Amino acid sequence: MAQAGVSANRLELLQIADAVAREKAIDRQVVISAMEDAIQKAAKSRYGSENEIKAEVDPKTGEISLARLLEVVEDVTLEATQIALAEARRKNPAAQVGDFIAEPLPPLDFGRVAAQNAKQVIVQKVREAERERQYDEFKDRVGEIVNGIVKRVEYGNVIVDLGRAEAIVRRDETLPRENFRYGDRIRAFVYDVRREQRGPQIFLSRTHPEFMAKLFAQEVPEVYEGIVTIKSVARDPGSRAKIAVVSRDASIDPVGACVGMRGSRVQAVVNELQGEKIDIIQWSPDAATFIVNALAPAEVVKVVLDEDAERIEVVVPDQQLSLAIGRKGQNVRLASQLTGWDIDIMTEASESERRQAEFAERSATFMEALDVDEVIAQLLASEGFSSVEEVAFVEPTEISSIEGFDEDTAAEIQARGREHLEKLEAELDAKRKELGVADELLEVPGLNTAMLVALGQNDVKTVEDLADCATDDLAGWSERQEKETIRHDGFLDGFGLTRPQIEDLILAARVKAGWIDEADLVEEEAEIEGEGEAGAEPEATEAGEAPAADDASAS
Repeated sequence: MAQAGVSANRLELLQIADAVAREKAIDRQVVISAMEDAIQKAAKSRYGSENEIKAEVDPKTGEISLARLLEVVEDVTLEATQIALAEARRKNPAAQVGDFIAEPLPPLDFGRVAAQNAKQVIVQKVREAERERQYDEFKDRVGEIVNGIVKRVEYGNVIVDLGRAEAIVRRDETLPRENFRYGDRIRAFVYDVRREQRGPQIFLSRTHPEFMAKLFAQEVPEVYEGIVTIKSVARDPGSRAKIAVVSRDASIDPVGACVGMRGSRVQAVVNELQGEKIDIIQWSPDAATFIVNALAPAEVVKVVLDEDAERIEVVVPDQQLSLAIGRKGQNVRLASQLTGWDIDIMTEASESERRQAEFAERSATFMEALDVDEVIAQLLASEGFSSVEEVAFVEPTEISSIEGFDEDTAAEIQARGREHLEKLEAELDAKRKELGVADELLEVPGLNTAMLVALGQNDVKTVEDLADCATDDLAGWSERQEKETIRHDGFLDGFGLTRPQIEDLILAARVKAGWIDEADLVEEEAEIEGEGEAGAEPEATEAGEAPAADDASAS
């Protein structure tokens, strides 16, 4: 190919460039630039690699011109690449230091080795351009479904020919018991495109949750048009999946639209996914309702939400327990992935046992702390008192109004409660001092002695230590690992503090430590409030449209 470029037939050079550009789907100028680099390399090997040589191919005529570049300098140190200013001005009177002078070189006759080297350079440059074109083409197609033909299978990884590129479906991204052979058609989801040394790598998946969502978009016109929205997908690839859908048009049933006439639409997706069973669930903005829906087909008797920890306890009838959990925990696991909540399932019997155990524990606590008999302790527990603090500091009438109690009994019980708490406080304070927690931490609003002991056990002993803490250090955090949520405990877990309260604690510590000026903080809060009020004004002028906006956001 390179030898044809330096022969008398210059047009042949341009024909080769055109043919390569068409075949590889790259710009013709890229191929011509590769040819210039190849001729440059061959000329350097002929005239000496120390020379700076530039080759140009005229894109219209195919004419090749070679020139040696010389930098204009005051004092020449390298004769091969430099020229003195005086000599340069004889060639070009306008030459200045730092300019380059081009000295034309005679046409080059390629030898066999030079031609081979030139060919390698062209092939390499064209390959790089082709890889860049592939990357540019597919980097914006992440999140799409593509169709291809299986080119080969290597150790369970499927190499797919996409026409103008090659992609890979790794073994863990294929469905279980799914076998592909050369020539099979394959449909998959583009989940990543990366630049790698050997060219762009296009990664496909048939197990990705989004693959199922995109399949529904292809099969269900309402999803494609945006009338029905897929809120979330949870999959156990090849076995079972749950998909949450909601409609922004009250007249369209989102579940029915996805199922189709006699299940035709959902069946098309099931067939593509090798028989994977799909539960289509109505999404709800109310977390409890959504979770109850997600646990279908199991019936739910009662739910108890802990919104801060994103955890929910679900009570089901005794005979429904295995159905709610599912084979190998599949049903509850998928429901948890779908909703983003940790779900604890218990039967009515076990919930009743737990409540009795809690009642007995509270009664025992009151008996010990208040020095009362079992009957009085059980009366307090059954009235809803859950801690000694509640008993000690509620209005006396709340205790005296309990049947069988009077004002004197209530006063005596509260006095005993306060005495017990003072004793506990003294013990905790001694432990705080023993841990070396500074007294000044007591002045930070929102902290009590029990919290200071917990902080001291985690090496937070001064105001500066607390100011240096992140919210996650104190509140804990959750992270998704593979298919489960792992909870990391914080220093102040168990004290019932919300994240905003913990953020206020840290801010107060930073003010006390002198890291933040309180006046600046007040100013900043006033600015934020002002911005909030300014932002609210347009809504007030369009009150008539507000319900429609609310409906849209809820859906």
